Amino acid sequence: MAKEKILVVDDEEDIIELLRFNLSREGYEVSSATSGEEALTLVRSEMPNLLLLDLMLPGMDGLDVTRRLKNNPNTMKIPIVMLTAKGEEPDIVAGLELGADDYVTKPFSPRILVARVRAVLRRKVMELPEETSSFQIHDLVIHPRRHEVLLDGKAVELTFTEFAILDHLARRPGWVFTRYQIVDAVRGTDYPVTDRSVDVQIVGLRKKLGPAGKYVETVRGVGYRFKE
Repeated sequence: MAKEKILVVDDEEDIIELLRFNLSREGYEVSSATSGEEALTLVRSEMPNLLLLDLMLPGMDGLDVTRRLKNNPNTMKIPIVMLTAKGEEPDIVAGLELGADDYVTKPFSPRILVARVRAVLRRKVMELPEETSSFQIHDLVIHPRRHEVLLDGKAVELTFTEFAILDHLARRPGWVFTRYQIVDAVRGTDYPVTDRSVDVQIVGLRKKLGPAGKYVETVRGVGYRFKE
């Protein structure tokens, strides 16, 4: 079986070598670039399975790289994990909204970073349930056609918008969604969904789910995700 290829994009050689060592030890094939322009060239020639992309790059920054890759049909499905400095929450949100899959803040634990990479690659190959298919996650069973949620076999009464948010998050466990992404995905008919009202909807959703409300996790400064 061919090794999965990871392209590390960072302008600090010590970071590149640290990542190369830890990822190679896990069996990944690792290449590197020190600028956004070089990264785009390597992506076209190598077609890696995943990018580890620093946002702060000389010249073309990581957000521009993300934008170009996600706007290209040939590269839009390549997962991107952003490497960010603490305090760059606006850039994290911007990157996620452009289509990045996850982020890790510097300084980082190599073990945690490798685990995040593995999780993103696992999500890529995992087939999502069809939008109309019922599915189970943890102790919840979600029936989109019937607009029904069962918790331990008992029905949970949700509004249209609460159900839509739960359905969207639960189909992609572990994925972080910004409030704007949730607004784009959810078209509520019983409630005017805005980025601010998402928080209100999440509070109501957690309350109705009771103990299962813990599965809807807040990612501080970014948005929400459903627990893997």
